[in-house]
Amino acid sequence: MTKIDFYTGSQDKLRTACQLSHKAMQNGVRTVISTHDAVSADALDKLLWHYPATAFIPHCHSDAAEAAQINVVLSHGSDKFPHHDLLISLHSECMPFFSRFERVIEIIGNDEEDSRLGRERYKFYKDRGYELRHFDLANIDSPHH
Repeated sequence: MTKIDFYTGSQDKLRTACQLSHKAMQNGVRTVISTHDAVSADALDKLLWHYPATAFIPHCHSDAAEAAQINVVLSHGSDKFPHHDLLISLHSECMPFFSRFERVIEIIGNDEEDSRLGRERYKFYKDRGYELRHFDLANIDSPHH
């Protein structure tokens, strides 16, 4: 059954997606980052070329010919993926294809509406018996840690 992780308190959801996909790539986990629109996908594409500052994360769009060989794949408006290890969702609702993945990461920003929508997704998964974990980025990113 799919494991669901919620990362709340993100200052910048695209940067958080970069950080988490970089960590996954270092651990050999293939990742699909699904965005709600082409603008977000393009912004994420640009960010991944410069993250981390001393390198970049090799990636491509899910419809690219080489997608099956690339560890980080960007997607929007598609439900066809070259692999199903990890889905990082940047959507405001649960995606119908989430259960195809071994693990799903939901990134929640700081604003009230994003928090409310995140709580709805959390309840959706919980009501269906999925294993849930929560990470508060405000505590993780704190200079005291």
